[in-house]
Amino acid sequence: MQEFFTNLVTGISIIDAIDVAIIAFVIYKILGFLRETRAEQLVKGLFVLIIVTALSAVIHLNALNWILKGTMQFAVIALVVVFQPELRRGLEHLGRSRWIKPQLANMDKTKIKQTVSAIVDSVDYFSANHIGALIVIEREISLSDFAETGVIINSDLTPELLENVFYTGAPLHDGAVIVRGTTMYAASCILPLTKKKDLDSELGMRHRAGIGITEVSDALTIIVSEETGVISTASDGKFTRFLDVKMLEKLVLNLYLNDEPEKTPTLISLLRRKKKNVSKQ
Repeated sequence: MQEFFTNLVTGISIIDAIDVAIIAFVIYKILGFLRETRAEQLVKGLFVLIIVTALSAVIHLNALNWILKGTMQFAVIALVVVFQPELRRGLEHLGRSRWIKPQLANMDKTKIKQTVSAIVDSVDYFSANHIGALIVIEREISLSDFAETGVIINSDLTPELLENVFYTGAPLHDGAVIVRGTTMYAASCILPLTKKKDLDSELGMRHRAGIGITEVSDALTIIVSEETGVISTASDGKFTRFLDVKMLEKLVLNLYLNDEPEKTPTLISLLRRKKKNVSKQ
């Protein structure tokens, strides 16, 4: 036994170790990407199908084994069709170059502050007056396809312009505003809805669209509820509710300056913070 392990260790070269490490890293990243998505459940189902196929061969269930083997021949094509959204998202994520300075970080700092102020002030107004709004901030992945579903504006972003667009009864009120850099690129845009099943039933189409666009791009969305005035954000398919204006300003400013949205606190952490402040008083 000792000789076996000695031969095993001595037979492994540095190239072999690097090869195994790369494969392990790729598998780790794939599993991390599939986690908390519908693809995770589909992968589990695929593994079950493989195990059943192997067991049917061992215990000589010939008819079942024949059917399962025939099914497995079309598995590759089926996976491409079923996982199309996840594959697209993964390839887009792979294509994001971190060697190139992000486009948002290249902008004039004064212009950035004016843009962030315009967004935050408008959202504060929408929240106070229960005006529904959906603002999408474009990052590295282009949203031109979604912009074409609405009206191209391509104008400097100001609080007055945002408030006029989302004013109740305005022609462009329905749909999303796409912000490209420091400009309002398009308004009244149609976005894909999220396919998540575990969302709160009180969340309407605006919230589902705000989450859905972040599942197919790296955009940051800001959603204001028309019914409650609650401010929410979505990024990378993750949804956060009950933000205040200061938290939103920090989040958007960090996105523009570092091209990476600040991690927003969850509802539980917000409740804990509120309880801690009350206890101090």
